[in-house]
Amino acid sequence: MTDSADSPSFRLAYVPGVTPAKWVRVWEQRSPDVPLTLVQVEPAEASDVLRDGRADAGLVRLPVDRTVLSAIPLYTETTVAVVPKDHVITAAEEITLDDLADEVVLHPLDDVLGWERPPGEPAFERPATTADAIELVAANIGVLVVPQSLARLHHRRDLTYRPVTDAPQSSVALSWPEDATTDLVEDFIGIVRGRTVNSTRGRTRPQPEKGAEKGAEQGTARRKPAAGSRTTGTTPQGARSGGARSGAAKSGGARGAAAKGGAKGARRGKPRRRS
Repeated sequence: MTDSADSPSFRLAYVPGVTPAKWVRVWEQRSPDVPLTLVQVEPAEASDVLRDGRADAGLVRLPVDRTVLSAIPLYTETTVAVVPKDHVITAAEEITLDDLADEVVLHPLDDVLGWERPPGEPAFERPATTADAIELVAANIGVLVVPQSLARLHHRRDLTYRPVTDAPQSSVALSWPEDATTDLVEDFIGIVRGRTVNSTRGRTRPQPEKGAEKGAEQGTARRKPAAGSRTTGTTPQGARSGGARSGAAKSGGARGAAAKGGAKGARRGKPRRRS
């Protein structure tokens, strides 16, 4: 069965050293009905995989071809030198390229640091892969300079590594074909950027059905007070205002009667002149 609008799926490519697990977990929580398939690719093949549509997006190493691919840089890795545990440079917490000047520095064909010539002495030949270079380091043939995630990926008990402060660095980015920015790609961009599940950026939120919208409007109309009225409690306004007017009238009548009675009494109390 091929993918369709009724059965969507999302394919995420990633290169060695990159760990997409934390973003995949968020995807599974937010989109449990859309399966996410991980596709591991070599760094040199990542751009082709995205351009050919074999993946919807990828966690790749920069640079990428920006004429056809969009990219959001995520982080830049520390560069380290992988050496045997008893190597002299392990006495320092970190080193510089000058500390490798007398070392044979291996330069595998799948190198991701992008330098034309590593420091130190070149090896007799270039290893085909980083994994092959790690085996040569374990055999005391030379040292290897790689992003820290690759040193961890190829960890061995007899090897260790130290940061190289002035070496080139590798940056990881989320990339996808610029002309294929689908809703699912936007969803994954939101996850990588830390947007909340209720964020509307980049997506058109679904509109309520007409019946539900009409019911909501009627409910709002029932709750909305009439223009000019005051809502000061739950007692009906007419009963309250009518009672107030009646009380005011009675009070006014009592005051009027008292005034008339007072005036009449005043006239009766006035002495009459004798003729």
